[in-house]
Amino acid sequence: MDFLNHPIFQLIIELAFFTCLTFICMFILKKVHGSSNRFLNPLEFLPEGELHTLRQVFYLILMALSFINIVYSFLDMNSSIYLAYFDLILSLIIAVHLDKSSNRNKVIFILLVPYGALTALFFGYSPLLLLDFIHVLIFIYFVKFYYDKFTEYTTANQLGTTILLLFVIIFISFFITQFVEHVNPLDSLIMVSNAFTSNGYTVLGSTIPGKLNSVFLVWSGYIISGAGTATLTAAILIKYFNKRVRELERIIDEGSDE
Repeated sequence: MDFLNHPIFQLIIELAFFTCLTFICMFILKKVHGSSNRFLNPLEFLPEGELHTLRQVFYLILMALSFINIVYSFLDMNSSIYLAYFDLILSLIIAVHLDKSSNRNKVIFILLVPYGALTALFFGYSPLLLLDFIHVLIFIYFVKFYYDKFTEYTTANQLGTTILLLFVIIFISFFITQFVEHVNPLDSLIMVSNAFTSNGYTVLGSTIPGKLNSVFLVWSGYIISGAGTATLTAAILIKYFNKRVRELERIIDEGSDE
């Protein structure tokens, strides 16, 4: 069984595992998008304008997470197993949304595989430095890729770029908070999220699942409150203009009778 410890064999296992995981996630995502269930249709819950904003945020988040992954790639993966999980999950999200029809993107997919994270998780040691270096280069590519996607989507849908300024403020605050408060990245994200959404400046939750849940609740509430405000505003405007239209119709009818 010595061949199990051979680096080439381990890399093949990691590539096969990541490929299978990617296609399973793609299959699930395709099923969700193709479902006729109204509860899986975001337009049932959010106005179209809000969805455009969320799409912008999606590109910006992936761009920011790619940059953060580059920064933490210079750290020893063995120092925190959570960095390995972060690298794996982020790589998987990008791989699922990557168009694999071209040969170029197929090569990018192979290089995107988080060999370092998988080696640390499966075999308990760090991989070759060359693989880590290639992984960093790939994420530099995706930083630019998702910024270009953001710009392209914003221009195509004639959207504003204010969200970019807000995102930059949050992104910079994330690093500042981590440095000056001497907290880990997750705690920094929670503190910045709470401060930005006016929920205080503290860490909610004592466990990692609890902290992740607090982040989910904070930003979900922020998104839904924004959608609620937009929906209420639209309802008021519609009611007002309907009233004006009825008045105009009444004036026209009275003029016709004369």
